[in-house]
Amino acid sequence: MANYECVFIARQDISSAQVEQLTETFSNIIRENGGEVAKTEQWGLKTLTYKIKKNRKGHYVLFNLVAPAPAVAEMERNMSISEDVLRYMTVRVDELEPGPSAMMQSRNERSERGDRGDRGDRGGRRFDGDRGDRGDRGDRGPRPPRRTEFEGEQA
Repeated sequence: MANYECVFIARQDISSAQVEQLTETFSNIIRENGGEVAKTEQWGLKTLTYKIKKNRKGHYVLFNLVAPAPAVAEMERNMSISEDVLRYMTVRVDELEPGPSAMMQSRNERSERGDRGDRGDRGGRRFDGDRGDRGDRGDRGPRPPRRTEFEGEQA
């Protein structure tokens, strides 16, 4: 049997429970046709690059499959029939990735750093327009001569 990675995007207006139900439905199709679902990851609701069927966001789900080609074809056929699935793509791979996918790794790294990372002390900056005491800046010196259009035409 071959190894496959499959990602599908479900509509934004269905709940997470419905996404899990869809995931279980497609997993059962693979199992009933002699395959195995090695890993399932739900990446959550993400913004799409462009609108698909009037949806700006979608629930992303990844499957790692070890299955015969007819099982994958049957799963894709059911995905194409389902109105809740916006897009799907299945790719045959040489071997399946152990551990979390790159999408889940980046999410874990982000959560370890905090939302915006450690930026250190930023000096207590305020956003009310008051810059506070800037200290003595000394004399500015004489003002440079003003340039006018008339002077520019003579040159």
